[in-house]
Amino acid sequence: MATASACHILVKSKVEADKLKVRLNKGEDFHKLAKKHSTCPSGKKGGDLGEFRKGDMVAGFDKAVFNGPLLTIQGPIKTQFGFHLIKVLYRN
Repeated sequence: MATASACHILVKSKVEADKLKVRLNKGEDFHKLAKKHSTCPSGKKGGDLGEFRKGDMVAGFDKAVFNGPLLTIQGPIKTQFGFHLIKVLYRN
């Protein structure tokens, strides 16, 4: 079964996600921004979700993690939880 590890920042609006993505693209630290802005409990850990299996996450998130590029900020990805900025650390 395919596994991956990713970090994410979850926010309520696309506008907020877009603003954070600009900051990330300018070189700001992903983990610090996650701690400050993410509404997900993982924000306390810098957005780190640890390792998970394909199918463990909601469909849009899962697709981005298992089909998108590694170590690149993806998103915003909309799910029922809000808007995610995702950084895939590795896939097996």
